Amino acid sequence: MSSAIVWFRRNLRVSDNPALTAAAESGKPIIPLYVIDDLDEGSAGRWWLHNSLQALHAALRDDGGYLVIRAGNPVDAIEQIAEDFDASDVYLAARYEPAAVQQERDLETVDGLKLHVSTDYLLNEPGTVLTGGGSPFKVFTPFYKTASAQFVPYTPAAAPADMTYVSPEPEGDRDAHQALLPTLDWADRFPDYWTPGEEGALARLEEAKTKVANYDVERDRPGHDGTSRLSPHMHFGEISAGQAHYAISSQRNAEPLIRQLYWRDFSYHLLSEHPTLPSKPLRSEFDNFPWVEDDEHLKQWQRGKTGYPIVDAGMRQLWHTGWMHNRVRMIVASFLVKHLLIPWQHGADWFLDTLLDADLANNSAGWQWVAGCGTDAAPYFRVFNPILQGQKFDPDGAYVREWVPELENMPSKFIHEPWTAPEAMQQECGVIIGRDYPEPIVEHKAARQRALDAYQLSRDLVNSAAS
Repeated sequence: MSSAIVWFRRNLRVSDNPALTAAAESGKPIIPLYVIDDLDEGSAGRWWLHNSLQALHAALRDDGGYLVIRAGNPVDAIEQIAEDFDASDVYLAARYEPAAVQQERDLETVDGLKLHVSTDYLLNEPGTVLTGGGSPFKVFTPFYKTASAQFVPYTPAAAPADMTYVSPEPEGDRDAHQALLPTLDWADRFPDYWTPGEEGALARLEEAKTKVANYDVERDRPGHDGTSRLSPHMHFGEISAGQAHYAISSQRNAEPLIRQLYWRDFSYHLLSEHPTLPSKPLRSEFDNFPWVEDDEHLKQWQRGKTGYPIVDAGMRQLWHTGWMHNRVRMIVASFLVKHLLIPWQHGADWFLDTLLDADLANNSAGWQWVAGCGTDAAPYFRVFNPILQGQKFDPDGAYVREWVPELENMPSKFIHEPWTAPEAMQQECGVIIGRDYPEPIVEHKAARQRALDAYQLSRDLVNSAAS
């Protein structure tokens, strides 16, 4: 009897996994496979991937099976295993990044292999949510209304009851698996905050259910534990979009959190329609935007040393935990592209490397939204004031005190603009601004005006070229 390959991609779980279930139901002995390749980039994400693969391997071991991990070109790896173990079928879950789509196309050309592609990463597949005129949506809210009406909820499936594995177990690449771990110690604190793997994901989902009722208010308070923190688990497919929807939708006041699942869908629809989303602005007026390449300012932003406490708290939370509160993501992104005029792509690249939930579609769409150059963009002239944002969403300074300990003794009145505290108070609090904590690297009012002038210049250039 021929065998079947289950190519795990962003579906690192055994429950509610259509690809794994279909392979088991085929009656053929299976070879569970993961191939580490160029798509597995990002230092933080590789740490998570290492641990998630270990968890998946353990789950399959408990069932009497295994997970083969190899490195290289997935098409070459699958073709070789198919030849060595007489595999005629490949079961996989669809991915939507341009390079991942190309992998599937390349695999379709391999003689003797039949592909069985399942769809479980999103609630609605790209290309299936269209306007009345049959075109893709450019704005999120009408997309959400149509997409949520189209989605048919279902009860998530359990793990397959009977799976037979090819024996002996194919050889894997342990060195490549181990190489996923960072060589620096910056990820040492990640285990204090995260438990990668399906078991950790399901536990996080149960915890998230308790937060749904107050999510619409608590989601904007970075000093409170009010968000689901499901994003890394969903990024790696440790739970499916359907599982998340099923659990959340049964709770009171579920709509605000459900909308986040559809923003994730919307981002992938944008990426599918615009493959250059990660690198090229979608609005033409930004093609010649007068960005500023300033390595020193970029480093100060990355290290959380801008002199604006809410910005620095967010960047330090990111570095130490691999995650950042969503409200603060918008604040720090706005600061980079509008206060510093640094190209949004630099920020997107930093997030892709340091975020555990570094998702190409969400990340790119989010940065374009903040920069004002996407389809569903906030106006460029909406410049977040980091002082007012801090005062509004972290009024007692709890978030800043946690991640910027230099300011832990600063009174709440001055916590978001500590440079205005009297010198005697700074001395009493044990923090001298400019010595123990940096002064603001730019002045808000002047930086805002510079951003508005730059935007007007880019619009004038477009209008001039068109006339």
